[in-house]
Amino acid sequence: MRKLSILLLGAFLTTALANLAVASSHIEKTLKLEPNGRFVLESDTGSVTLTGTSSSGARVVITSDRDDLESRYSITFEENPGIASVTMRRKDHFGWGEHGWVHFEVEVPSQTQTEIRTGGGGVRLSNLRGESELRTSGGSIDVSGLNGRLDAKTSGGSIHLQEVSGDARLDTSGGKIEVASLDGSLNAHTSGGPIHIDRVTGYVEAKTSGGPISVNFGRGNTRGGVLETSGGSIETELDRSANLEIDASTSGGTVTSDLPIRVVGKISPSSLHGSLGSGGETLRLHTSGGSIHIRAL
Repeated sequence: MRKLSILLLGAFLTTALANLAVASSHIEKTLKLEPNGRFVLESDTGSVTLTGTSSSGARVVITSDRDDLESRYSITFEENPGIASVTMRRKDHFGWGEHGWVHFEVEVPSQTQTEIRTGGGGVRLSNLRGESELRTSGGSIDVSGLNGRLDAKTSGGSIHLQEVSGDARLDTSGGKIEVASLDGSLNAHTSGGPIHIDRVTGYVEAKTSGGPISVNFGRGNTRGGVLETSGGSIETELDRSANLEIDASTSGGTVTSDLPIRVVGKISPSSLHGSLGSGGETLRLHTSGGSIHIRAL
């Protein structure tokens, strides 16, 4: 284990040093921002790493492999009571096909509301307590250690969540959605990938046009939800003591359950309608291209 940790550290340092070696532009700025404030970043391009810390102020570092960054982009830093912001816009329209990379490294007080919008790059956010709105047109979104409502959308990547406390709305047009431990309700949509949810305490709406869905509802979760896919199987894990109405159907497979469900109506291998426990909120499961399996936690 120690040898593996040393190797991973060595690989990280090598990558970091390599990025520093090729970085031709380096802009650093510290803005006034107290805890419970708001940080806004809007850029036409660039990946973003935003981390919450125990310090006050918003520390922003912009790096790029281009040495003409400031001649091609207008970069504005603003600080007002309760809010700090960074804006980076192209000065002309000739740069849309240009090569190169831009990265924002941001540190803010952990109790900060955040709004991130970038036209091209991944977004990574961690260790924050506050509402967060994340938008990217060309990268993945990774969120960990967030305590607050999340609204995340990407047009070209996957979405990964870990240890989030708060309701979450996730939307991607070109990737998978993975959630590990969400204390709240979830609304997850993807047009081109699978959805995997491990431990959620609230209502779940998960829909995909191109992949399987698997959801672990966690102990004591009786909030119900809607799971739908047009191109894959559905697997869900429920607490044996949960009280739910089950409405499951498939157009291209079978429906099976490891839990005792009191069936209502016609018994069919491709559908299952009935009550788990004493019934309650409805859990609807539907797929047009696979089977459905209801498992016990």
